[in-house]
Amino acid sequence: MDTATLEAMRSALRGPVIGPRDPGYTEARQVYNAMIDKHPAAIVQCRDAGDVMAAVGFVRDRGLELAVRGGGHSGPGLGLVDGGVTLDLAPMRGVTVDPERRTARVGGGSLLGDLDRAAHEYGLGTPAGVVSTTGAAGLTLGGGHGHLTRRHGLTVDNLLSADVVLADGSLVTTDESRDPELFWALRGGGGNFGVATSLTYRLHPVGTVGAGITLWPVDRTPEVLRWYRDFLPHLPDELNGFFALLVVPPGPPFPEPLHLKRVCGVVWCRTGDPEQLEQALAPVREAGPPAFHFTSPMPYPALQSMFDPLLPPGMQWYWRGAFFDRIPDEAVAIHAAYGAALPTPLSLMHLYPIDGAAHRVGADDTAWSYRDALWSGVFAGVDPDPANAGTIRQWCVDYWEALRPHSMGGSAVNFMGTGEGQDRVRATYRDHYDRLARIKAAYDPGNLFHVNQNIRPAVPRPA
Repeated sequence: MDTATLEAMRSALRGPVIGPRDPGYTEARQVYNAMIDKHPAAIVQCRDAGDVMAAVGFVRDRGLELAVRGGGHSGPGLGLVDGGVTLDLAPMRGVTVDPERRTARVGGGSLLGDLDRAAHEYGLGTPAGVVSTTGAAGLTLGGGHGHLTRRHGLTVDNLLSADVVLADGSLVTTDESRDPELFWALRGGGGNFGVATSLTYRLHPVGTVGAGITLWPVDRTPEVLRWYRDFLPHLPDELNGFFALLVVPPGPPFPEPLHLKRVCGVVWCRTGDPEQLEQALAPVREAGPPAFHFTSPMPYPALQSMFDPLLPPGMQWYWRGAFFDRIPDEAVAIHAAYGAALPTPLSLMHLYPIDGAAHRVGADDTAWSYRDALWSGVFAGVDPDPANAGTIRQWCVDYWEALRPHSMGGSAVNFMGTGEGQDRVRATYRDHYDRLARIKAAYDPGNLFHVNQNIRPAVPRPA
């Protein structure tokens, strides 16, 4: 981008426009995943929807590349684009809660922690991830699941409306009655259709929850995972638990003999009466004596932010995802082998349950297309040292490939890694892809919003 174009953009916008020679550029282009090293020609820190509208028009009219960054958690770094323009929504943070209507209006740059803390002031909450530093908009547009999914559904099941800047630069408010096809597509279709400058969510009574962690030695993975696959689906919706393979962090609440040991385990969350969690978990010993078992009442935002200190920005990350409707013994053996070979202390595997309330939404009610899945898996190689980037990537890819015959073919769009290809995007949307492509053609025929897991606009058939 030449100097004249950069200056013209600065004149058109209220928020800062940061170029490669400006102070703060290095910091401004950093994202959560330190494996990403992209150099935009300009980073536009949008102050409001008006800035977004002006920036979209400026980029479109000059044929520039465009990326949109909310919280910056995108594993493949889709919030940045080499040589193009990044719309950084970070200044657009803010949450307004209506406790009587039980709704929250959330700015496009807000993090999950912003939403969790604001709603908690009124004893309310909504399903959204398990790491509070995640961007709310990006997680939502991809579908979103978390500790409350079995009780209250996916994040998109609780999205009531969105303000969106379209490719033509206009701002629309969309919901079930206004631009309903766009609203359908936003609920799972990722960032393909515009820039979400604010989102309004349905909230539920969620105050103090029962939180728990149960861990077993990693060599117990076959017995524990077989027990978990049979136990979890029969639990009431109030009780959620995701299965994990991990290395025990060297600190409290974990006892010192477990520090830096490979383990398998379950992270629990019970809504309703938190004191009933321990009683509900009485069967955990059926899988064998745990090496660690902890339950406690906990404010919901505290559970949501529990893992934040372990996974700060600036790590090397590589991840992939997959949906599963079963965990056969052959898959159990694969999990056991790769869990025993976790390559670094921060690498992990999680299986998030997505049944319960998520299954009571119609298969075609939203763009999210795996209502028949039971678990959403993520395989993540993580380490602070760039020298280990190849190691963690290979472990992740090999693990994912080994389980592929036992998966349903697609993945949570936000868990897709780099270089997975267009076939994987189609597999993720299944028979919703063609409808999404038609909506894409209606709202973004030039595919301005393509720095994402891209849904290509449908090509009109000849008359």
